[in-house]
Amino acid sequence: MESSAAPRGRAPRVVVVSPPFASHAQPLSVLAGELARQGADVFLASGQSFEGFAARAGVAFVPLTVTRNANTGVAHGTRQAVGEAERLEEFLDSTRRGAVSALLTQSRHRGRDMLPDPEGTLAELRALDARLRPDWYVVDQLSYPVTLAMHCLGLRYATFCPGHPTYVPPDEDVLFGVPYAWPREIRPREEQLAELRAAAGAVEAEFTRRFAATARVHAPESRPPGRAFALTSPYAVAFSYPEFPWLPRYPANGPSLLYGGHSVPGTEPGPGPEWEKVVKGLRDRYDRLVLIALGTFLSVRDDVLALLVEGLRAHVPGAAAVVAAGDRVAALSALAGPDFHVDATVPQRWLLGKVDAMVHHGGNNSFAECLASGTPALVLPFSSDQFAIAHDAERAGVARCLDPSRLDGPAAGRALRRLLDEPLPGLGRWSRWVGDRGPAWTARALIREMSGPDAVPSAAPADPSARWRRRQAPSAPSWCGS
Repeated sequence: MESSAAPRGRAPRVVVVSPPFASHAQPLSVLAGELARQGADVFLASGQSFEGFAARAGVAFVPLTVTRNANTGVAHGTRQAVGEAERLEEFLDSTRRGAVSALLTQSRHRGRDMLPDPEGTLAELRALDARLRPDWYVVDQLSYPVTLAMHCLGLRYATFCPGHPTYVPPDEDVLFGVPYAWPREIRPREEQLAELRAAAGAVEAEFTRRFAATARVHAPESRPPGRAFALTSPYAVAFSYPEFPWLPRYPANGPSLLYGGHSVPGTEPGPGPEWEKVVKGLRDRYDRLVLIALGTFLSVRDDVLALLVEGLRAHVPGAAAVVAAGDRVAALSALAGPDFHVDATVPQRWLLGKVDAMVHHGGNNSFAECLASGTPALVLPFSSDQFAIAHDAERAGVARCLDPSRLDGPAAGRALRRLLDEPLPGLGRWSRWVGDRGPAWTARALIREMSGPDAVPSAAPADPSARWRRRQAPSAPSWCGS
C-alpha cells in the first residue's frame, strides 16, 4: 500500500496528523498552513476540538481519534476518558517532589497511554487513506500508534518532532524519558538516575515488543519496525528546534534532518481590544512587564505562580505581571492588584512582543517562541523534555533556570531582577538564527524532500531510525507558492 510521490508538476495532497493536544495541534496547524501556502492540498487530521486550528490555518479538517487523552488548552479542565483524570492528578502531584519523581511517574503512565489501540488506529488511517488518497503525511513523533500504522500500511510520511530532538533517540545510550543533559540547578543523584534509566529501559523494551507484535500481524512482509521510540520516517524528520552544536549526533546516511528553529506563524491576527487595553494599562503604570505561563498542563501549579508574583513584587520595583493560570484563576485572587493581571489563557505569542521577559516551564513552544521574539526567559522545568530544553537554553545563553520544586519567593525575585537587569549573552545570536528558519522554511524543505526525485530511496534501510543525514533546505519545486 506504499504511497507514491505526486506526479511531476502536480501539487501533492498532504495529511498532517496531530494528537488531540493543543501544544501539538497548534504548531502542526501552522506547518499545515505553510504547506498550503506553498501550493499543497492540505488536510489537518486531529480531534474534533481542533477544527478551529485548521480553519485559522486555511486548510481542510478531518476528525481523527488517535488517543484517549486530550488537552484542548487547559489540561486540568479538559474532559478526559475514564482513568485519565486520575493519572493527570498523579502526575501533577509528582511534580511537587522534583524532577525524578515526575519523570518516573511519566514513565509508568507511558506504558499504558501511548499505544492503547494500535489496530483501531491502523483501521482509521487505512480508511482515511482510501478516502483522501494523499501523496504523503506529516506525523507527530509522539503519535506512536500513527507512526506504527504508517509503517504497517507502507504509507509515505515525514516525521515532525514537536519537542526536544532527543525525543528521537539517536543511539542506544539515549533513552526516551531520560534527559540527555540537565540544567545546573537540577542534578539528580546517581542512584536516582539509575532508577530512572531502568524504568525507561523497561518501558522501551515493552513498547518495542508490542510494535514488533503488531507489525508481524499487520505487515508480515515488511521490515521489522525496530526500536519503537526511534521509529521515524525514512525520508525526513523535521525538528521545531535550533541546531545547537552540542546536541547528540545522529549517524550519517539516513532521513534528512530539518532543524526549523520554531513554529511561529509569519502573521496572525491580534487578540483584540481587550488585551490591547490590558497591556496599555500595565505599561502606562509600570516600567517592566513580565509574562508568566507554565503551559497547558502545569498552569495548575498555582503555588509556583504565586511565588513568582510575590517575588517579582518584593524584588523588582516598578514591575508588573501577566499570568496564565488555567483553571486556577480564583486560587490567585488573593494576589489581586493593579500590577497583576491573571487570566485562564493568554495570547502568548502576541504578548512576547510586548513584555520584557517571560517565565515558562521549558516547553518547546514557549522556548522557541521566546527565541523567535528575542525575549529573555526564566525556565522552571517540571517534567518530560523540559530539563533537556532548560539545559540547552542555559548553555546557549538565551535563558536562566531554577528548580521549581525548591523555589521560594526571594529566589524567584532575585532571578527575575537579574533576568531584567543583565543581558543574556547568546540571545541575540540564536534569535537571529531561528529568525532565518521557521515553519515556512520547514514547509519548503519538507516539500522538496518528499516530492523530489529522491523521495523514494532505492532500498529502504533495515532500521530507518539508525540512518540519518543532515541537509539545508534546497530550492522548492516550481509549482510551490511564494
